[in-house]
Amino acid sequence: MIRECIVLAGGLGTRLRSVVADKPKCMAPIGDKPFLYYLLQYLHRQGITHAVLSLGYRSEQVIDWCQSTELPLAVSFAVEPEPLGTGGAIMHALPQLKDNGFFITNGDTFFEVPLQEQYLFHQQRQSQLTLALKPMRQFERYGTIQTATDGSVTAFNEKQYCEEGLINGGIYLTTAAFLNSLQLPAQFSFEKEVLEKQVQHGSLYGFISDTYFIDIGIPEDYERAQYDLTEGTARP
Repeated sequence: MIRECIVLAGGLGTRLRSVVADKPKCMAPIGDKPFLYYLLQYLHRQGITHAVLSLGYRSEQVIDWCQSTELPLAVSFAVEPEPLGTGGAIMHALPQLKDNGFFITNGDTFFEVPLQEQYLFHQQRQSQLTLALKPMRQFERYGTIQTATDGSVTAFNEKQYCEEGLINGGIYLTTAAFLNSLQLPAQFSFEKEVLEKQVQHGSLYGFISDTYFIDIGIPEDYERAQYDLTEGTARP
């Protein structure tokens, strides 16, 4: 089983500024705790023992909170010297990992994927990179992803209204060796430069998980998370 995860927690929270003010998105309050607390609890429940937090905007807030809080897993920090994009942030965090295989998750989404099942799916298909897909209905906020019967990803579609479809839930499983083999620049989009390009090579797979998902990037979903994560079915 994979025991490490990079958490992309450097986001500014621009759309949440009216309710969160000067905090990185992962530190948005949910009840009396930051969103990051609930994410780390989930990772711990899934068997993760070491999280590397990729930080940027107001990184000191995250570091101070982690160092003053009793956490259920070991935490390391990789602070971007400048905005590196999602891909650059991942590559900058790689040296903090102890093992070759690892998960990646976004610091502003909570997707209750059973990570052991995603790992088994990844192993069975001898995948280089596996992303968790969330089935959604009646949405236009997200692009959709198409897969073949074996789970390989065949296409990424732009955002448009969909009655139903699969979206990228933002949890990835890969290896440092694979990413290092791609000769990537220091600053790049993981979605554009890695995910979309790997479709052409047939090395990208999608693990479908119809489990709880919320993206706190917009105020209405942030408000919903206040109940879901503290009193609802997704609470720790």
